Amino acid sequence: MIEREVPEPGPGELLVKIRACAVCRTDLHLAEGDLPPRAPFITPGHEVVGEVAVAGQGATRFKAGDRVGIAWLAGTCGACWFCRTGRENLCFRSVYTGWDVHGGYAEYAVAADAYVHALPLPWPDTDVAPLLCAGIIGYRALRRADLPPGGRLGIYGFGGSAHLAAQVAIAEGAEVHVFTRSAQARTLATELGAASALDPGQPPPEPLDSAIIFAPAGELVPVALAALDRGGTLAIAGIHLSPIPPLDYAAHLFQERSVRSVTANTRADAEEFLRLAGRLRLRVTTVTYPLDRADRALADLAAGRVRGAAVLTV
Repeated sequence: MIEREVPEPGPGELLVKIRACAVCRTDLHLAEGDLPPRAPFITPGHEVVGEVAVAGQGATRFKAGDRVGIAWLAGTCGACWFCRTGRENLCFRSVYTGWDVHGGYAEYAVAADAYVHALPLPWPDTDVAPLLCAGIIGYRALRRADLPPGGRLGIYGFGGSAHLAAQVAIAEGAEVHVFTRSAQARTLATELGAASALDPGQPPPEPLDSAIIFAPAGELVPVALAALDRGGTLAIAGIHLSPIPPLDYAAHLFQERSVRSVTANTRADAEEFLRLAGRLRLRVTTVTYPLDRADRALADLAAGRVRGAAVLTV
């Protein structure tokens, strides 16, 4: 553990007393060097639930005592072409919680008032925390997969993000097929209403209209593409992916199959998903750890021992 002074919020910022922070695979990518660090000794964590302790000058959206969420997107320029066209997730000057600025593996964090989310959901902090990245990114990936109404969706990898996206898809009438090496994840998938839960090496019971890859495994790209029906779309949800093997045009891309990446999220994505999560009463499956066991939580995530999402309690 590293001891630091409690930070002070600047103009337009909030000081948040942290109550829970979910553990994201992006944190693991940073810890293992898959993602280059952007600043020295940054505190990780970007699925933060806490209570406003102090509002800085000009921060007017929240007051002391309000429960708020701090998510991955921490700031954008607001002026570039992408920001002006509703695509702030592609802003060249975007900054991220736990990568550029200190995150939630701590007792306190400072965040820009404009990028903090209200959390009226009547759920425990530990259930809400995974919604703030796993849920939001899973939701954006689902939309990027261009799933038609009543379509057949394949999900590759079934952790914190996937188990939430699957519930949204099922609630919207999709038939969901899950592919994961984890036996306990396959059990969870069927409990949540998946039509099938298979090993990634198995073909789906029928061609898929859309697919999402949540596992950071490039070797799944040709597998998922081969499982798509004509005109199908594959969305790749991770910030990091291992090398993709060569693709065969006829087997993987012909007949208008598409591949899309997913890059962060906009604040609009977050607000839309949080409203939807409350309306659908999503079931959030978590394993909790005290803050001083963050290393164990990351190790369990790396080894596939986490059922659902890991959450640190402060």
